[in-house]
Formats: sequence, structure tokens, C-alpha cells
Amino acid sequence: MMAKITKGSSFKGVIKYIIDEKKKSQILDADGLRLKSISSVIGSFVTQAEMNGRVSKTVGHISLDFSAQDKDKISNRFMVNVAHDYMKQMDICNTQYILVRHFDKEHPHVHLVFNRVDYNGRIISDSNDRYRSEKICKDITHRHGLYFSTGKENVKLHRLKEPDKSKYEIYNTIKDSVPRCRNWQELTRELHKAGIETEFKTKGNTAIIEGVKFRKGDYVFNGSKVDRMFSYSKIDFQLKQNERLFKQQVQTQSEQYAVGTVSTTSGLGGLFDLKPEYPNKEDQEYLYQPKKKKKKRRYGRQM
Repeated sequence: MMAKITKGSSFKGVIKYIIDEKKKSQILDADGLRLKSISSVIGSFVTQAEMNGRVSKTVGHISLDFSAQDKDKISNRFMVNVAHDYMKQMDICNTQYILVRHFDKEHPHVHLVFNRVDYNGRIISDSNDRYRSEKICKDITHRHGLYFSTGKENVKLHRLKEPDKSKYEIYNTIKDSVPRCRNWQELTRELHKAGIETEFKTKGNTAIIEGVKFRKGDYVFNGSKVDRMFSYSKIDFQLKQNERLFKQQVQTQSEQYAVGTVSTTSGLGGLFDLKPEYPNKEDQEYLYQPKKKKKKRRYGRQM
């Protein structure tokens, strides 16, 4: 399960988006709202938000997305239970909310819209909400035995708009290229072939590189914005690891070749080509003198 968090100031826009017949929307749960019509839902949210005029972004909108591989096990009741669990852990409580399921995509998903001004006029904190949400989603996914999505790898590029489309194209290209490269020169060439330019950020007026950017068309992204594992330091570490591994493989192959050559020489030709060495000519002549035959002793009387 994944959660996409957004915040805004217009309940009208988000409610008209989630309650849409074209998306085959279905209201699963709600609290503190008049559900007679779209206008009554919007009015309920707006009235409560006015209890705290200091809050500019009163709209909380979270899309809870499940993998298409879990489609058969995701019922409406299951979605409601998971949403309640998620809200409790995120401290989204004592406030208005509406839970609406959409059927316009192949993966099951439900939209949660809530009022960031609670029933007492207090603000619902969004401190570290994305970090907390990520941990909670992993916990829920694990506890319910749901499929762990690989994130960016399952994104459908043809459905993306700019600049997200370019960012994901850069992500896929870097992911495929880094394992094949041993240094930045090789990686830069590989990315250039795919229409991606690499730009380095140096520290002050020095030549020390401390960051990297990737440009595709009119869009430029910091490496860490493409993905956390694509910061300059992390890519640089991986490239050095690749170079180290390559050198180890070359050294191992060289040693194996050398050992193979020596063993062949000493084990075959070297052994049978040895000739005895003698200290002098007399010893040599002595060793090769024919042995004298001993006379056989005869028994009995000789005439």
C-alpha cells in the first residue's frame, strides 16, 4: 500500500474531483458531513474550517493505493478498516472526513479527504507527515500480507505528464546505467546517449564536487530529487564499488592464468625434461660403465 499526500485550500475542487460519476466513485464512509449533495458536503467542510482562520491549507487529501496484485482481496470493508487504521496512526482524528473509492484505474485505491481544522477548532499537525506515512504504510502492508510494490518501477510512463514524465525517464536510465559503469565519464556518456545531460555542482570556488543534476529537455532535477539513491555521494560510491570489483575480477583472472601456465610447464614438460647432472666426466663414465658378469660357481669335482 502507498499513500499520496496533498494539502490545499479549496474543498470545492477536491470534493468535485473525488465524487465524480465518470470515475465510478463510491462513498464508503464519512463523519461530520451532510451527504445530501456535493454542495452540502463542501458546505460542511467550509463551515468547520472557518473555526480557525489562521490555517491557510485546511484541506487534507490522501490517496491510499493498493497493488493490482491484491485486487481480489481488496473489498470495500477492507478499505474502510485499513483507512481507519491509517488515520489513527497518523493522528487524523476528531475531525470531518469522507472516504471515496474510485474504479477508474486497474489498481484499487480510495481517496481520503479530511478537515485539518478539527471539531474543537485546533489544527491537525502535518509535521513529518510523509515520513510517518511511509512507515505506517509499510506496517499495514506487512500486517495484512499485501504485495510490496517496488515504487517507481511500476509507474506507467505513458500516463505521466511533465515534468514527472522526464523525471521517471531519467530515473529508469540511471538505474539501468550505473551498474554498467565504473566512473563518471562512462556514466555521463551512457546518459548522453539517452538524451540526458549531467551537470556537477562544485563547492564554492573549488573543484570539489558536492552535487549532481540531470537535464532532459527543458527539465533539470537534482540527483536526490530523482531518487534518494541518486545523490552525488551515493552514485559516486557505487561507481567506485564497480571499479573495485572490476579490478578484483581482472586480478583474479590474471592469477588463474598464471597458475595454469606454471602448472602445465612444471607438471608435464618440466618434469620429463630433467636431465641428470654429474660433477665431472669421470663420474659420468663410471656410472655408465657396463657391469661385469660374475662367474657362476660350480659345485662338484673339477678336472
